[in-house]
Amino acid sequence: MATHLSGLPRSGQLYIAAVITAGSSAIGYSVFSLVREPVGWGWLVLAGLTVFTGSFSIKIPSVSARLSVSEAFVFAAVLLFGLPVATVIVAIDSLVLTSWLRRDSRSRLRAMFNMAAGAVAISSAAAVFQMTVTANPAAAAPLEQLVVPVLLLAVSYFLINSWLIAIAVALEKSVSAIDIWRNNFLWFGLNYLGGASAALVLVSFTRDVNIAAIGVIVPLVLILYVTFRTSWGRVEDANRHVAQVNELYLSTIEALAMAVDAKDQITHGHIRRVQVYAVELAKRVGVNDDQQLKAIATAALLHDMGKLAIPEHILNKPGQLTSAEFDKMKRHADIGADLLSSVKFPYPVVPIVRHHHERWDGSGYPAGIAGTDIPLGARVLSVVDCFDALTSDRPYRPRLTPSEAFAIIKAERGMTYDPLIVDTFIRTYSEISPTAIRAGEEARSIVDLGRDDDAAPLDQIRANASETAVLGSFGVDISRVTTLPAALQSAVQALRQLTPASVYAVFTYDTDADLLTSRGIWGDEQKLLEGLCIKPGERISGWVAANRRTSLNSQASLDLAKIADFYAPPLRSTLSTPLVDGDRLIGVLTAYAVRDNAFDESHQYAFEEVAALLATKMLTLSNVRNVVSFPAHKS
Repeated sequence: MATHLSGLPRSGQLYIAAVITAGSSAIGYSVFSLVREPVGWGWLVLAGLTVFTGSFSIKIPSVSARLSVSEAFVFAAVLLFGLPVATVIVAIDSLVLTSWLRRDSRSRLRAMFNMAAGAVAISSAAAVFQMTVTANPAAAAPLEQLVVPVLLLAVSYFLINSWLIAIAVALEKSVSAIDIWRNNFLWFGLNYLGGASAALVLVSFTRDVNIAAIGVIVPLVLILYVTFRTSWGRVEDANRHVAQVNELYLSTIEALAMAVDAKDQITHGHIRRVQVYAVELAKRVGVNDDQQLKAIATAALLHDMGKLAIPEHILNKPGQLTSAEFDKMKRHADIGADLLSSVKFPYPVVPIVRHHHERWDGSGYPAGIAGTDIPLGARVLSVVDCFDALTSDRPYRPRLTPSEAFAIIKAERGMTYDPLIVDTFIRTYSEISPTAIRAGEEARSIVDLGRDDDAAPLDQIRANASETAVLGSFGVDISRVTTLPAALQSAVQALRQLTPASVYAVFTYDTDADLLTSRGIWGDEQKLLEGLCIKPGERISGWVAANRRTSLNSQASLDLAKIADFYAPPLRSTLSTPLVDGDRLIGVLTAYAVRDNAFDESHQYAFEEVAALLATKMLTLSNVRNVVSFPAHKS
């Protein structure tokens, strides 16, 4: 077996040094013993066979380690020649096996560790064998007297060798050595038992190296190799399929999370940072169960899914919510949990989503539970979500510094937040934050990669959410106004958020004079358009009035003639729509922009929605025949 050893923490380096020291001592003692008491040259045949069969190694899935099938000849060396020969053979085999690795995986430290680990394992296992065997295997000992000692030899060698590797991998990856061993090495014990059986067959033929016996054993070893290679190939294929399905599953969740974020006017970088903060913080408060960590990671992405059911004018309201609005906002936790409960998650995502707005003192929602009754994942998520929101720019406030955010969170320690979670997060923030910040940056780059601004799906979602929120707010505002100037002012304020125009004009229709007259102008150089009169059917605004149809991106000079060039910069395009109540013409609403083709279909939709509400309000507030001029409002 071999493992990747670079990048280990200090504890790992100390462990590697200890194994190399012990292994070097075992190899040195064995070489000294062979020099002092030579055993002949027959053992070199076993060494050659060990190296030959060792070259047929099997890659262990999911860890940087390989399995050799040469144990039969190693065990035979113990039986026929003793501990020193077996230790030297294993060291040579490990060195050769390391040389088979890719050039970028080789290192002097790696070779030394592989040799040392094998030497420690076989010398320890051989010592166990010598203590338990009651007869000399090389002196025609009965086979039944060797079965149990050889079994102990194989089991000891397997356990020591596999655990030395598993611990090194665990120290490198900062994961559980037990999990590494159970998931990647446990079933290889059968290979060692097979090698022990082959060694017993070899010894039963002869008490020396015999060509006929080797001719029987080598095919068995090669068959064992082919069997294991085929089996592990299938395991790798299955693991690869599972990984692909899992990646698809996570990508689907990611796409759904991005859609929720866009509707909430939140960048996806925020949600990815929250995910990393939550998972890393959970590890530091003692969560080591993989299923629980996956639940927290998924819930971090989807905890605000219920906001899909919340109106945009509430969701993105910059000011404080009213009590009625807040009651509606609070429903998102239950709605999100209920939506996700239909998904058969293999880990507990739903409780975290449902309770991420609970408070430590029990005054939260939706269930009002307190303390440790709140799921740990929800307690972690509430802290990191608040922190990242505070340290991110929002339309209604600039970001806070981490220290300012910590001060706010600490003020809620023991009331809103679990004290242990708060203290641990503040203490370990410097360790977690680089990874979280990098995740946020990568999320933004993935979202923006290779997409035109006009085609980016998330931008479209955000724009639609913003448009819906503005229209909803305008509908509420215009229903409350009591004067015509206030109604027009409210309409223009909404349109300035929804369209790229620089000048807006309201033309009212006088049925007696059959004339459209500008009664309100907003934007630059208002005086240029004051009192402008247009007959229905003439120019752009007149055509719109006569045909009761919207005009999109007509040239501004067709509506304003030379007046369009008096502006700096000159006005280039128009968006004009009729103000009607049924078939009755009330007037025309026209916007002017300084760019050619400045308006698109989404601007037209918003323009027509505002015009419909404005026309109804104008008719309600005043008889169109008697509309009087009102002061113009400059932007």
